[in-house]
Amino acid sequence: MNSASPPSRPSPPHSRPEAERYTAHLDTFARDGLPPEPLRPDVLLDLPTLRFPARLNCASDLLDGAAGPQDRAGPLALLSPSGVRWTYAELTATVSRIAHVLTEDMGLVPGNRVLLRGANTPMLVAIWLAVVRAGGVVVATMPLLRAKELAYVIGKAEITHAFCESALRPELDAAGAGVRTMYYLDDAPADGARADDLETAMAAKTDWFMPVDTAGTDPCLIAFTSGTTGNPKATVHTHRDVMAVCRSFPRHVLRATCEDRFIGSPSLAFTYGLGGLLLFPLYLGASVVLLDRASPSHLARAVEEFGATVCFSGPTAYRAMCLDPAAYDLSSLRECVSAGEPLPQVTRKMWKELTGRGLIDGLGSTEMLHIFVALRGKEARTRPGSIGRPVPGYVTSIVDGNGRPLPYGEVGALAVKGPTGCHYLDDERQSEYVRGGWNITGDACWADKEGYIYYHARLDDMIVSAGYNISPVEVEATLLTHPAVRECAAVAAPDDERGAVVQAHVVPADGYTPSPELVRELQQFAKTAMAPYKYPRVITFCAELPRAGTGKVQRFRLRADEGGTAERRPEGVSGDTVSG
Repeated sequence: MNSASPPSRPSPPHSRPEAERYTAHLDTFARDGLPPEPLRPDVLLDLPTLRFPARLNCASDLLDGAAGPQDRAGPLALLSPSGVRWTYAELTATVSRIAHVLTEDMGLVPGNRVLLRGANTPMLVAIWLAVVRAGGVVVATMPLLRAKELAYVIGKAEITHAFCESALRPELDAAGAGVRTMYYLDDAPADGARADDLETAMAAKTDWFMPVDTAGTDPCLIAFTSGTTGNPKATVHTHRDVMAVCRSFPRHVLRATCEDRFIGSPSLAFTYGLGGLLLFPLYLGASVVLLDRASPSHLARAVEEFGATVCFSGPTAYRAMCLDPAAYDLSSLRECVSAGEPLPQVTRKMWKELTGRGLIDGLGSTEMLHIFVALRGKEARTRPGSIGRPVPGYVTSIVDGNGRPLPYGEVGALAVKGPTGCHYLDDERQSEYVRGGWNITGDACWADKEGYIYYHARLDDMIVSAGYNISPVEVEATLLTHPAVRECAAVAAPDDERGAVVQAHVVPADGYTPSPELVRELQQFAKTAMAPYKYPRVITFCAELPRAGTGKVQRFRLRADEGGTAERRPEGVSGDTVSG
C-alpha cells in the first residue's frame, strides 16, 4: 500500500489551548467563514522547521529575515525593467508608509479584506506586504479579470478596501465595488515626478510601522481558484501557512540562497507566482525581478538583462522559449521550476538541450497554497514520467472512491496532508476536497514502491473510451514530439459507439498547414508511439488554446467546442475538425 498512517484528528475548538484561540482580528469575517472542524484537513507540523510561535506576522518575518542571520538593510530586494531597484531597507520603508495610509487614511482594522488589482510590480509587492503587516487579509486578483468576475470576488470575500493600478481602473469601476479604493501607478517613481492617490498619501507618512501582533492562525490571504469547474472557490490561508511553504519547497527542493535572483512569469495573484516571486525570495533574503509583461520572449530577455538565477514559469512558456528564434543568453539560470500544467518529457528535453539545466517539476494547488510534490531534474533521468515525491513535510496516498489506499501501480485519486491544507471560505464544496482529514486534490495518479508519483490526469479530465481509461496528458506528450505540433490539448468528445473518443486540439507549428493529410499523419504517428486505442480519432486545429489567467488550459471550453460533436465520418472534414 502507499498510504501514510493518518494522525489523530484535531481537538474541537473549545478544547484548544488559549494560544490557538487568540486572534488579533477585530473583523472576524474570514475566521467565521472557515469550514466546521470535522471538515478541516489534518495539519502536519512534525518537522522541527515547521514549528511556529503562537503569535506570527508573516510580513514581518519576510521583511526582517526569519531565514537566519543576515544584514537585511543593504541588499537588493526588488528590481523591475522600469528602473526600480529597492533594497530591503527601502522596501520596508515603502511598506510602512502604505500601512500607515491603510490604517490612518483608509480606516483598515485587522481582519478587513483588501482587494489588490495590478500587474507584477514592486509597488504591488509593497502593497501586499503592507496589508498583511497591518493585520489585513489580501485578496489579489488577476489583471485580466473583467467587471463581472471582480464583482463576484468582491461579494464573496466581502471586500472592504481596494488598491488598484490606475491603468486597470475601468473594470473595477464597472464592477461597482463600493469600497474604499486607492489608485497607484505601476511603479513608484524614484524622482517623485508622477503621483496618484496612493503615492500622494504616502508622502506624508513615516517610514516605520509596527507589525500587528497577529496569531499564526489568523487568515492573511484569500486566494481564488481559477474557476475551471464552476464558480471560483475562495481559499483561506494563514500567516502560519505562508511561513510553512517558505520552509518546505525552497528549503528542501529549490535549494536557493540569498545570493539568488528570482524571476518568472506567473501573476502574484496566482499562488504559484506568489510563492516563487514574493514569498520565497524575500524569505531567503534574495532579490526578485518583477515583470509587468511576462511573455516568453519578455521573460527570456529579462533573464539575460538581469542575470536571473532562479526562474518560475510553466511548461508552455519553457517550450516557447526553446522555439524562439531570438538567441537570448540564459546561462545565468541555475534552477528553473515548472508548474501549473503537466510537464511533457519533450519540453524537459528541449530545455536541457537549450540551457544545459534540468527543470524542477512541481504539483501544487491553490487549496494547498503551493507545491507539495516535486521532482528535481536529476531525478527525472532515473524516474522518467514521474512528477516526483512529496515535498518534506507532506505525505501522500493514492486512494479509491471510498478513500481506501490502493496498491502500488494502480491509478486512483491523489490524497495529501501537510503543514497546509484546504479551507474554503463558506463553501459546501469543502466536503468534496477534504475527506477524513486528507486533501483530495482532484488529480488521478499512481505511485511506485519508492514513493514516486506518476500523474495520469485530472479526475474530471479523464477520457473513458470503450472501457479504456486514457490519460490526456499522455496523448498530449506524444503529439508534442511531432514537429508539426506547437501546442495541443486532448479532451473527450462524445461518440455513439465508444461513449467518448479522444479529441486533440492542435496548434500547428510554423510552416505547417491544417489539412486532412496532416491529420492522418498525426494519427498514424500517435498509433505507433502508444497503444492504438489512445490515438486521437478527432483532431481540431486552432490558432491558440483557451487559457485561464493562471495559464492553465481551459479544457471545459474545449469540451464545449462544436468540433467535439461534429458529424462522424471517416477521414471527413468539418470546418477545422477532422474525424478519423
